[in-house]
Formats: sequence, structure tokens, C-alpha cells
Amino acid sequence: MTDSGARTRFCLLGPTYPYRGGIAHYTTLLAQTLRADPRYEVLLLSFSQQYPGWLFPGRSDRDPSQRPLQTAAEFILNPLNPLSWRRTLRRMRAWRPDAVVIPWWHPYFAPAWSVLGRAVKRLPGRPRLIFICHNVLPHEQGRFGRFLLPAVLRLTLGPADGHIVHAQSDARILRQTVPGADPVVTPLPTYAALGNAATAALPEIPVALPNDRPLLLFCGFVRPYKGLDVLLDALPLALARRPLHLLVAGEFWQGAEAARAQIARLGLEAHVTLLDAYLPDELLAACIDRADVVVLPYRSATQSAVVQTAFGRGKPVITTNVGGLADAVADGRTGLVVPPEDPPALAAAIERFFAENLGPQMRQNVEAETAGAERSRSGRFAWRRLVDQLVKLAEKEDNHE
Repeated sequence: MTDSGARTRFCLLGPTYPYRGGIAHYTTLLAQTLRADPRYEVLLLSFSQQYPGWLFPGRSDRDPSQRPLQTAAEFILNPLNPLSWRRTLRRMRAWRPDAVVIPWWHPYFAPAWSVLGRAVKRLPGRPRLIFICHNVLPHEQGRFGRFLLPAVLRLTLGPADGHIVHAQSDARILRQTVPGADPVVTPLPTYAALGNAATAALPEIPVALPNDRPLLLFCGFVRPYKGLDVLLDALPLALARRPLHLLVAGEFWQGAEAARAQIARLGLEAHVTLLDAYLPDELLAACIDRADVVVLPYRSATQSAVVQTAFGRGKPVITTNVGGLADAVADGRTGLVVPPEDPPALAAAIERFFAENLGPQMRQNVEAETAGAERSRSGRFAWRRLVDQLVKLAEKEDNHE
């Protein structure tokens, strides 16, 4: 490790702007937090290409935001090109990091990460290898994937000196799958900076929304595990008690036809608006600001950047008791938590939120917690809390030395 008084050098791998999505935002915010502290130096090595077009289910992996979160990076890595792995390794060898931090969220990256991870262990100075596991298992798994995944996880994550996860459920999976893994569990930090960067001039929401009733918001990439169909099934039950409107804002990765058919079958055409598009940061902030509450009826999850973005805009969340969501959303304080795949329970929570006028107090609680995360190292959602965990893993003595 570094001499006393020297700066700890972190090499981060992973997506950042111009790539889009929660993990790119995460990498950027982590790099910014480290760079703001004079005790650390950061080299961020990002992708020259993240996914080939034929593999990526979205319309584009580039961020169209007008005022994006961004930080300095070198774009040299292609997960499908072993020659770029060699260039990445040469760059790390020349820079001599104390720790290399790699994100894990999908087996697509396993070949690149397993080769680079093992090579990192042989670099001069023996830098620490740390994986940040956004989700240990992919959100949707085929039968073939479930059969191979344990071996892939052991091969890729096994050589690491440390792992960070954001949910106890992921920690259990990692311990069961990777021998010797002892992951650090810490909450997903705040995404308040994402909305704050966009606040200068929020755009008009490009769809008509009623002003005479409360607005529910479901936002982010629309994928089966996020449970939009459960929310649509719950909506008629909630509408029987009071007028409401639902805005579904986000890119449908498998097309919006099934959602449109369900809306028609339930007779919800006048009560649901679909905005099927990736939301630039400014539009995401505008949608959250316009809503009374964000509703995330996930079937499964580790954590959700949407929760932390909503909290960053001072907005309460109604969500399900899966993964780390119930740890992030304090039931009755910063939102409401219900069982997954339970439309009556979800409808009852929506009704309770409005019948008991929970919004004003919950917004105060959310704003207090988010402000604490911004100011404090020890705040539950503080980026500096995550950095402290990284530093501990980076500075542990190697057992083999």
C-alpha cells in the first residue's frame, strides 16, 4: 500500500457519461466523491464500446441529457475485444494503483472482468481487487444462465480481495456462491446530484397530464421484474376509492404492447399515460417533481437508483419488500412498503398515502435524510460512507504478504 502521507490511488473500471443509466451515474458519482478528497487519486477507465448493438435491448446506450453528470475518464475498454483488455492492463501497470474497483451487474462482462481481475493481482505492488456488485445475479435469468451462473460468479468474483453489495439478500447469495466471500453491505448512496444538476431549467413533460387529481409515477427502464403489470392490476382497486392518474415514464425494453393491452382490458385508458422513452436527467427530474408519489412495485431487486433519485427530489416512494428496497424506504416514514405481486395490498397503500395525507410529513422526512447524506460522512445514504468502506478494503493487509 501507499506510504504514510501518500495519496491512495484508485483505478475505477466501468461506464460513465456519455453512457446512460444508473450504473453509469453511480460510477460518475463515486469518481467525483473520491476526486473531491485530496487523500485520493482516481483513474477512471471506461468503455470505448459497452455493448454491441445486437445485444443491447434498449434503443441506445448513450445519455441524451443536456446537463449530464460527468467526470474525466479514458475510454479504452471493450468487453468483447481482448486487445483492449491488454491496453487497459498496460494503462493500469503504468499508473500503479493501490486498488482496482470493478462493477459487477451482468454475466456479459464475465470474460473481461475475470481476465483483468486475475491480471490485476499480478501487477507491480499487488493492488487490491474490489468488486462492487450492483446485483450479484442478473434481473432476468434463463434456464441455461441459472445453470452456469454459480461457476461464472466463482470464476469472476472469486479472486477479489473484497466485495461491496447494497442489499443483505445479495450478500447471502454471494456468500453461498463464492467460497470465502465476506461482502460489505452498505446502502446505495443518494442520487440527489443527478436531479440537482438538471434543476437549472426543467423541461415541459411532453405528454398531457390532468391537474385535478393526484399523480402516481412509475419511472425508469420498464422491465418485467419491475412489476408494472402489478401496478396496473392495482389501479382499478385504487380508483374505486378516489380519482388518480398514473404516468409510466421510461423506455420499454420489450415493447409497450403488453402494457397497452392490459390498460385496454382493465378500462384504464383515461387513467394511465405512457411515455415510452429514455428519460434524460432533466425530464426525469421534471416527472418526479410533478408526481405526488413514486410507485415501484418490483418483483425482485437489490436496490434501485430510482428510489435514490426520487429521494433526491424530496419525493416519497411506495415500493415492495424485496431485496434492499425495504431497507432504503422506511415504512411509514419516507414511504410505504408492501408485499410483492399483491395488487390489493398495493392499492391499499396508495389509498392510505392519500387518505391519511402522508405526503407532507414524508417529504420532510425524505428531505432531512437526503440533506444528511449530502452533509455527513456517516449518513445512511452518503457517498462518503461508501468511500470509507472502499478505503478499508483497499488498505487491508494482504494475507499472503
